[in-house]
Amino acid sequence: MLNIVLFGPPGAGKGTQAAMLLEKYQLVHLSTGDILRAELKAETALGKEAKKFMEKGELVPDSVVIGMIEAKIDSISGAKGYIFDGFPRTNAQAAALDAMLSKKRSPISVMLALTVDDDELIKRLLLRGNDSGRADDKDQSIIENRIKVYNKETSPVIDFYKKQNKFKAINGVGTIDNIFKGLCNAIDDLKK
Repeated sequence: MLNIVLFGPPGAGKGTQAAMLLEKYQLVHLSTGDILRAELKAETALGKEAKKFMEKGELVPDSVVIGMIEAKIDSISGAKGYIFDGFPRTNAQAAALDAMLSKKRSPISVMLALTVDDDELIKRLLLRGNDSGRADDKDQSIIENRIKVYNKETSPVIDFYKKQNKFKAINGVGTIDNIFKGLCNAIDDLKK
C-alpha cells in the first residue's frame, strides 16, 4: 500500500499535484477538511463531538480527527493507498496517525514536501486570489502571516518524517509537469 503525506506551505501547489497523483497511482484522497465537513453534515457521533469544540471556537482534538480518518479508511475497501492532505500538521498528529496506521499494518510510505520560497508563494497566492475570489488570498499581510504560521507551527512535522527516513523534498517551482515528474520519481524510487 502506498500512503503519502503531501506537504508544503500554502500556495505550493499541493491541490494541483494531488489530483494528478490520485489519477496516476489510483490512490484515495484524504482531506481532513473534507472528512470533517462530511462527518458534521452526516451528524455522526464523531461529527457531533467535533461540533462541540467548533461551536466554542476551539480546535477539534487530534483524537477526534484521527477517529474520523480511521472511520473513512475503514469505509473504503480495496484502496491501493492514500494521500493525506492537510494532515498531519503537528508532531502529535503525525505520531497519532502512525499509531493508527500501524494497527492496520499500513504505515506512511513517504512525506513528499513541495518546497517553494516565500516570495514565490506570495506571488502565487495573490494571483490565485484574483482568480478564485478567496479573500485570504487577496491580502498580502494575511498571506505572509499564513506562511509564517506554517513555518513556525507546521513545518516541524518534517523532522518527524526525516527521523524515519521518509522525507523527500521536491522542488515546487517550475512547470506543473516537471514538478509532477519530480513527485513521481520520488514515489517510483520507493518501489526499487
